[in-house]
Amino acid sequence: MKQAIRDSLDNLLKISQDLSKKLSDPEITKDIDKLTKLNKEFSDIKDVVENWSRYQELEKSLIDLEAMLKDDEMKELASEEKASCEEELESLESTIMIQLLPKDRDDERNVFLELRAGAGGDEAAIFVGDLYRMYSRFAERSNWKIEKIKEIASGPGGYKEVVIKVMGSDAYGKLKFESGVHRVQRVPLTESQGRIHTSTITVAVLPEMDDIQEKDVDMSEIRVDTYRASGAGGQHVNKTDSAVRLTHIPTGIVVECQDDRSQHKNKAKALALLSSKIYDIEKQKMEQEKASERKSLVGTGDRSEKIRTYNFPQGRITDHRLKLTLYNIDNFLDGDIIEMLDSLMAQSNAEKLSEIENK
Repeated sequence: MKQAIRDSLDNLLKISQDLSKKLSDPEITKDIDKLTKLNKEFSDIKDVVENWSRYQELEKSLIDLEAMLKDDEMKELASEEKASCEEELESLESTIMIQLLPKDRDDERNVFLELRAGAGGDEAAIFVGDLYRMYSRFAERSNWKIEKIKEIASGPGGYKEVVIKVMGSDAYGKLKFESGVHRVQRVPLTESQGRIHTSTITVAVLPEMDDIQEKDVDMSEIRVDTYRASGAGGQHVNKTDSAVRLTHIPTGIVVECQDDRSQHKNKAKALALLSSKIYDIEKQKMEQEKASERKSLVGTGDRSEKIRTYNFPQGRITDHRLKLTLYNIDNFLDGDIIEMLDSLMAQSNAEKLSEIENK
């Protein structure tokens, strides 16, 4: 491990010790805001500090084991322990390096998840429904909550568009690599010849901004339209102009919300989504600039990139960025997607580590 990294870890250890002292100070515990801030700072570095302490213990053990190797009676036992010690050291170093990578400040945020039907007509709309259920099941498995923002039904069990808000720990961090074009290959129920059709949908994952209010944005740049909601929702929702459409004039971004009976609540939801979209445009630009510099395989933020194919006849899912194929399509569509998400995060971390090492 390079000396500069060791110095950085030693500094984190000192910071951790200082924070621990402050957190035990009775005066500080009286200030809830300050206590919360200190707890957050301590929590952010706790794991890497513990790993660094363990790493240093192992290094000391290796020195002792080297001395034991010179003793004929202890040589065999010391040799086995040394191999185990070196293996743990190597694993810890990899973990520590990943923990030291710059954090994406958005990873802990809730997300807006948008799914839109692309090429393929009714079959694309049905696939939107499939992925809507997939992400909903994954949210359940993760103990996250879901709030529906917008839904436009199309055909039997399908949707032209679905927008949901996913709320939970590390939601954006887990789902951010899902943005892009998802392709499905299967025989539609309406296909009498048994031919395989290819359809596409687009997924966008947007980090939610912090508690956006009208005072936080320039409302002179936003056109607000209200209209009568359509579709399911009972008599009341269709009798009042409760649906809200917001248009951001400088960018042309349009968002709508009609899921709630309250126009005020629909407007608040639409404003939150609009703010996330505006922020996401800037975030995409930054990610694409970084990606062009390091030829990144994941995390480019490119919504037009074909990222994954779901092939039903062969029962496989292939992620084209990772060249990874899984043969568990039924479980995958039931929300068992963590292996894929972890692989994407591992690939992203590997790229960042490679970038640091090559500097």
